[in-house]
Amino acid sequence: MALAPCFKPLPLPSKHTWRLSCTSSVIDQPDSSVTRRPAVILPGLGNNTGDYEKLALTLQGYGISTVVANVSRIDWLRNAAGLVDPNYWRGTLQPRPVLDWYLNRVDEAIKEALKQSQGGSLSIIGHSAGGWLARVYMEEFNQANISLLLTLGSPLQPPPKGVPGVVDQTRGLLYYVEENCRKAVYTPELRYVCIAGRYIQGSKFFGNSDPSVTIPVATEQSVSDAIIASDTSTITSNGATFRTRFVGQGYKQVCGQADVWGDGVVPEVSAHLEGALNLSFDGVYHSPVGSDDESRPWYGSPAVVDQWVHHLLN
Repeated sequence: MALAPCFKPLPLPSKHTWRLSCTSSVIDQPDSSVTRRPAVILPGLGNNTGDYEKLALTLQGYGISTVVANVSRIDWLRNAAGLVDPNYWRGTLQPRPVLDWYLNRVDEAIKEALKQSQGGSLSIIGHSAGGWLARVYMEEFNQANISLLLTLGSPLQPPPKGVPGVVDQTRGLLYYVEENCRKAVYTPELRYVCIAGRYIQGSKFFGNSDPSVTIPVATEQSVSDAIIASDTSTITSNGATFRTRFVGQGYKQVCGQADVWGDGVVPEVSAHLEGALNLSFDGVYHSPVGSDDESRPWYGSPAVVDQWVHHLLN
């Protein structure tokens, strides 16, 4: 991928989206004498702390100390507690108490980072589900030291209601976030920066029609495996492949449409918020699982980090 950054002056909070391609460096190496605010990294669904080790090391190269919330893959099985909540079956599930375990891990990481900042401001980097869970944390724990929320491929919009074949994978959680969490802002005191990837465009399951076909997306690992395994899929007469159809059905569960661009898991339109600074990166894959810095870079690959790290430096 050739990198031709197309930065424009920072916009006021709006619905506008700025697109960038990513490969070459545009950020000078940091001045080691300057103290940067720490960053807390929040893992996505199915990911663990170790998946973000390389991202943390990359950020440290810019003088940014990091704390990754302590999450293991098996921890995500705790979410099964929601199955006994009647709201799960009604599609009106709320983050608490089902996700208290995750929010408490976030709080522990925030407190550790505050020690590093000596009570100064912090940045939160939320990957995938970590992005909307960061919003829940900011609402519930009322932490005033957060000056930046930067989301990486986070499904921030609830799926549309009434679309045939669409099943809300979060069972109401994203509707709760939309209705109860504070709106995105881009101010000197608190900035929301929402980054989406344009790695692959999905396609409808059957040509120009899109019947009620539902493919549940359980974890990012399962999606990663399917995309990798189908990289050489045969192209059909309408240009679709098994890969684009599979990805398209995943997109449909998130935004109601299959034939849209996204990072392989989360469609571009769902990863942006009104009021935030919204950015899209061409060729960027969703997850550290199954990524490759050269052929399949994800949001945390060094060349991609190089394009968004300046938001953590100012």
